[in-house]
Parts: sequence; structure tokens; C-alpha cells
Amino acid sequence: MFDLTGKITPKENYLRLIKGENPQYLCHNGIYSQGMFMDAMAISKRYPKPGEECLDAWGVQYKWPLGEPGAIPVVTEQNKVIKDITKWDKYLNVPWPSKLQIDWTDCDKRAAAFDRENYLFLGCCFTGLFELTHNLMGFEDSLMAFLEEPEAMGELLDVLTEYKLEYLKILIDHTHPDMIHIHDDWGSKKSVFMAPETWRELLKPRWAKIYDYMHSRGVLVQHHADCVCAPYVLDMAEIGIDVWQGIIPQNDIKEVQKRLNGKMGLQGGLDCTPFDYVGSGWNEKEVRKFVRFVCDEYVPAGRFAPEVPNGAPLTPGINDIIIDEMNTYGEHFFDRL
Repeated sequence: MFDLTGKITPKENYLRLIKGENPQYLCHNGIYSQGMFMDAMAISKRYPKPGEECLDAWGVQYKWPLGEPGAIPVVTEQNKVIKDITKWDKYLNVPWPSKLQIDWTDCDKRAAAFDRENYLFLGCCFTGLFELTHNLMGFEDSLMAFLEEPEAMGELLDVLTEYKLEYLKILIDHTHPDMIHIHDDWGSKKSVFMAPETWRELLKPRWAKIYDYMHSRGVLVQHHADCVCAPYVLDMAEIGIDVWQGIIPQNDIKEVQKRLNGKMGLQGGLDCTPFDYVGSGWNEKEVRKFVRFVCDEYVPAGRFAPEVPNGAPLTPGINDIIIDEMNTYGEHFFDRL
């Protein structure tokens, strides 16, 4: 990392960057926040170790196959939690955060010791509303329920929204974050999962309620979705997302920037999939060239922070190059504009 003497703090620089307010430099995203803060609730969640499987607090079967980067829900006809959306309340047992026995002692100490003057306190809240529905009933059943049983799906989403609001209240009460990284993938790398009309009817108002609450507590919203969401992008700005984290090139980033016209920050663009796989034959020169391209292509339009959409490449060695190039190329980036 370059010398920050005489420069504004990484926290202030990041906030300027995503708000379009004259940042001084670019650097690797982890430097702004020192990484995501894992609170007591996040740490206490039940996930399997590599090669194992277990049930999470919702009763969803998770499995971590050996050699894979992480655990995934495995939902079958036999083990799915909600077997009939019209009778969802018969099957659902909500693990309300207020009823969980969680020791906050260590978390509270770490939160109190965090250098909030220099770095952004970035909390986290994983598995969004849509993701919870397909965890509970399977992907196909969830999508069909959005279309065929919107009333029942709306009832379920209302309960899931209240769960999220309770979770966020406890998280904010304990840690007082500047921003929360919150998940919900609404598409694949090719398209969104549902028509904008369906998304607007069932998901948009619930997320608006969640984000209104976060803003009422003085917390910025960093919504993670490393997928196609371009058909919803103006709605995303409207409901209060401060930063769409995870934007991938398949969204036509420059077109998204034109449509937004400064209404929302964007974070991502460094989609490493062309060389982030075993046997890809990647080389340092090409990785560095790619980082510079993303910076030059998207940052000048404003409110854009370059980052690997899914957090970091999976292939060992690539992330070290990305971090170094972001820092070295980024120190004087705005001086060159």
C-alpha cells in the first residue's frame, strides 16, 4: 500500500468515491474497510466444514463438497422445508434473532476497538429475501410460487422481511456500522430470474422497507448481487441502495452508468472468470492490464469502485496481483484524469 501521509483517510476517500465527491486516490477495496466485520450472529451461524453437511437454523440442508470453495444449500423433494407455498406457515419455523442465545462479549469488544476515524465499519447480513425463499423450497418451486401464488409468497416475504428487520436492529444496536453489506442475487450471468413486474410487485416494496429502516439508523446500504440486475437498476436506486456491490460486465456497465446518471454507486467490474480457473494459464501482465482497463473504463464516469464482484478470485496468486495493481495504479489515478 502506498504512503497515505498527507492524504484523506481510506474511509473518507471511499465515501467520496461512491458518492461522486472528488476522491483523492483508488486503492484495493479491503483497505477502505479493513474487510467485513463478522459480528456474533454471523459467526454463530451453522455451516458445515469441508467434506461435511448440516442443517442451518432454518432447517435447510447445507453441504460443503471437498474441493469446492464453500457450502451450498442442497434442497430436494424430500428435505425441502416448505413443501407447499399455500401452507407455508405450517412448515416454517423462523429462527428469530432475539430468541437465539448468542454471546456478544467478544464482538462488542472488537467493535469498540475498531478504528472508525480512518476506516469504514462494514457490517454484513447474508442470504437475502429471494435467496431465503429458494433455500426453503428449492429454486424451481420458489420461482413458480412467485408467478402462481403471489399472495402466499407475499405473506411469506412479509415474515422474512420482519426477520431481516429484527436481525438488522440487533446488529446495528451492537456494532453501529457505517455501512452494511447485504445479499440478494436476483439473476444469473445472463439474465434476471423474474420479470421486472414480478420483482417490483413482491420484492421491491419489502426491500424498500428494509433499506428505509437502515437509513433511519444512519447506516449506508451496500447491496451485493454479482449477477445481471440491469433491468431493475433504476428501482434499486429508488429504494435506497447506496452502492450496488458485485456489478458484472454482463450488465453493460457503461450503459448502466448512463441510465443511473449518478443516482447510485457501483462497485465491481473486475470479473476474473476469463482466467480464474484451474489450468487457465493466467499471467501477471494480463491481470494487471485487466485491472487498469476496468479503472480507466468505469471510474471516470463517477461513483464507481473497482472490485472483484464475488470478493476475490478463487485461483491462488491472482488476488495478490489485483491488490498490488489496484494500489500502485490507483495512487495517482485522479491526478491523471
